[in-house]
Amino acid sequence: MGVQDIAAPSEAMETLAGIGRFAPLDARDREMWARLSAFCAEFGAEDPGAFGRDPGIGHVTASAFVLSAGLDAVLLTHHAKLNRWLQLGGHCDGIEDAGFVATKEAYEESGLRRIRLLSPEVFDVDVHEIPASSKEQQHLHYDVRFLFVAEAGDPVASAESHALAWVPLSALSTEPESVAVLARKWPLWRARLGL
Repeated sequence: MGVQDIAAPSEAMETLAGIGRFAPLDARDREMWARLSAFCAEFGAEDPGAFGRDPGIGHVTASAFVLSAGLDAVLLTHHAKLNRWLQLGGHCDGIEDAGFVATKEAYEESGLRRIRLLSPEVFDVDVHEIPASSKEQQHLHYDVRFLFVAEAGDPVASAESHALAWVPLSALSTEPESVAVLARKWPLWRARLGL
């Protein structure tokens, strides 16, 4: 699917408490948002279950696509546990604020001294399966992604990562859709943000 297959975002954005505002761009976006919405609706307003860490029910996670200052590369981590190149991010651990968690995880996992949120709106939602391990059963992550740009500091890998790398957006087509979605959506978002 190319940029031409993505519709312009609608003016009527949808909002979820603890998640934020999102404008689905295509059928994939609508499906992922519907799955996230249904999952969050299973819990009462005072129940942090959706944002908890129970692998028996899955949970909301938050991620950061951190772009280079030139807006032509993204910082990916070679995740130690999953042994794959992924965007920065992690568990909400009961914090019902996906944007905050994405920011916190981006700082903790990148070593950067300053990053800037490009838009308070949710960039992408990706519901994906986490394989079973010796510590937990197979479960779903309802991942909420935000866009950032690096402004200061050099990347330093955390204990959760084998390595960090600036990967050109043009090279993302060989990555799984979960990461390649950035290259597919970025041209439209860049124009929308006037960058």
